[in-house]
Amino acid sequence: MGTEGSTMLEPVWLGLPSIDAPGVAGSASCSLPTRFEAVQGARRFTGATLAQWELPEMFDEVALVVSELVTNALRHACPGVRADGPPGTEAEAQVRLHLMRWRSRLVCAVRDPSERSPVAGEADFSQESGRGLYLVESFTDDWGWHPLAGTLRGKVVWALFLLPRPR
Repeated sequence: MGTEGSTMLEPVWLGLPSIDAPGVAGSASCSLPTRFEAVQGARRFTGATLAQWELPEMFDEVALVVSELVTNALRHACPGVRADGPPGTEAEAQVRLHLMRWRSRLVCAVRDPSERSPVAGEADFSQESGRGLYLVESFTDDWGWHPLAGTLRGKVVWALFLLPRPR
C-alpha cells in the first residue's frame, strides 16, 4: 500500500504546485456527521464554496460528484450510519469533504475511515443503487483514491475537474 497511494494521486498533482504553494487559489473543508442527511449539507457547502470562488456554473456536476462520494463514504465506510437522529459532534465526524482549487483545476476529496478501496464495476442500470462511481467517472476528468498515511487510518477518494479557461 505504501507507494500505491502516491501513484494513484499522480494524475491529480501532475503539473500542479504543492498544496502549500501560492498557486493554490483556494481550499475549503468541512466535517460531516455520520448520517445520510450529511449529503445535503455537503451539497450546500459545495454550492457556497463554488459561489465564493465565482464558479457557480460548475455546481450541478460538482455537487453530483460530491453527493456520490459522500454517499459512498457513509454507506461503505461508516458502520451504523443513521438516516436521522440528533446531530453528531465534531469528534464523531468520520467523513470530511475537501475542495481545492487551482487556476485550471478543481479537486473534490472525501476522507473516510475505511481502508478498503472503492469498487468501480460495471454499472447495472436495472438496480436501484451501484452507479455512483460510474457517475463520478462520467462527470469528472479523472478520479482515484489513496490510503491515508501516518497515524490516520482510512482513505481519500478524489475527483478532478478541469476548469474552463477565463475569457
